[in-house]
Amino acid sequence: MKVYHVPGTRSIRIIWLCGELDVPLQVETIARFDADFKASPDWRAKSPTGKVPVFEDGDLVIYESGAIMQYLLAKYDDGKLVPPLNSEDGAMYLQWCWFAEATFTRPLGDISQNRFIKAPQDRIPEVIPDAKNRALLCVEAIDAALGKNEYLVACGFTAADIMTAYSLLLGQRLEVFSDEYPNVNRYLRLLLKRPALQRAVAA
Repeated sequence: MKVYHVPGTRSIRIIWLCGELDVPLQVETIARFDADFKASPDWRAKSPTGKVPVFEDGDLVIYESGAIMQYLLAKYDDGKLVPPLNSEDGAMYLQWCWFAEATFTRPLGDISQNRFIKAPQDRIPEVIPDAKNRALLCVEAIDAALGKNEYLVACGFTAADIMTAYSLLLGQRLEVFSDEYPNVNRYLRLLLKRPALQRAVAA
């Protein structure tokens, strides 16, 4: 199995998950992930939107981080990182997995696009304050949930933490928040002790 990786992007989720599951993964880091590379026919054949991660397992090619995680969990997890989905823990697991990408990462993407990714003449800096406020609502929701449990789900560490921690780390990097959320910061310190995440960040 192989993942195409750019440091700091959602491909970290895949590397981290494979480390937690102790399954082998080849990591191909893209050295120059610029506009020409993203638009190249070979890359667009793998990733129609030009983004990472792209994951290959034999002839299978998929390119959405949540879908890649779900595929790997179905194939290798055996109940370690996913609680029974028809349980209360399972419902909360699903909530946080979807929340991380559908609700939290969207405003972070708006910030990234209009600070760094778009060409300067195409950026709309006026969207950034609203995006930051939307992202902070998400941080507040996570901080409140972590006041009840050590991890997001009462049963303990799950793949929902992998999904959500990436978004939190991105929010920190974008300076959306720093140390004003004690439960979130305690949670990130706890997760950063995990060897699989340390290896993913190092990649």
